[in-house]
Amino acid sequence: EVQLQASGGGLVQPGGSLRLSCAASGFTLDDYAITWFRRAPGKEREGVSSIYSSNGNTYYADVVKGRFTISRDNAKNTVYLHMNSLKSEDTAVYYCAAAQRDPRLVWKEAEYDYWGRGTQVTVSS
Repeated sequence: EVQLQASGGGLVQPGGSLRLSCAASGFTLDDYAITWFRRAPGKEREGVSSIYSSNGNTYYADVVKGRFTISRDNAKNTVYLHMNSLKSEDTAVYYCAAAQRDPRLVWKEAEYDYWGRGTQVTVSS
């Protein structure tokens, strides 16, 4: 059975850090483009960060550039999202998604084949 599992969310103070994990079962993550999306309360889901399989290129939404880093651990079949300098506006449910082909449009949700259940990130003092 193919599954993606996002984890690592929680409550953190502004300026703090979290590391989210996206673990796969039933397929090899390194063969897929992996993208993190998030949905904040009352807002549409948006793309946050992506790592492509063909060339390892990474992409970041402007609002997280310089604060978030995406990485792979192929031995653990896991992709991480390292989040630093967190702000209240980063509060959202975070999802990871996998695309068998590197998307032509990185934030287009229809390009993705598998989605994990979200993990809640709350940034609050």
